[in-house]
Amino acid sequence: MVGFQLLRNSLLRTLLGGITATFLHPIDGLYKLTKWVEDHGLKQAAVTNAPKPNAELMISALGLSDFFDTVVLGRRQNDSVSGIKAGVAAGMPVVGLKTRNPEHLLMEAKLALLIKDYEDPKLWAALEELDRKAGVA
Repeated sequence: MVGFQLLRNSLLRTLLGGITATFLHPIDGLYKLTKWVEDHGLKQAAVTNAPKPNAELMISALGLSDFFDTVVLGRRQNDSVSGIKAGVAAGMPVVGLKTRNPEHLLMEAKLALLIKDYEDPKLWAALEELDRKAGVA
């Protein structure tokens, strides 16, 4: 089974390598959020359960290779409910996206915020509140 998965992932990267940038679209507001993060001097990490070559391909295709300080590879520690629960258990405020998982499962994981995309007014209101509390103009 492991051999099949390795072959499948290799074929996927080969097939997608040339077309990923054409067909991969960032979630609305992604670049606005990355600018906010950079403007505030925050450290960035990508957390994914994808194999390293797949993660690197997607990050590169989105033009984010230089954005992330680190890429954390793990099993089920990404946008899955178990990954959200792990972040919450670690004491981090976790923001969930309504893109892949049922909303009720995400809410049961005790998210700090659930958003549709990175343009969601709830996200920007929360970031503005952080700025206000920090005294950022």
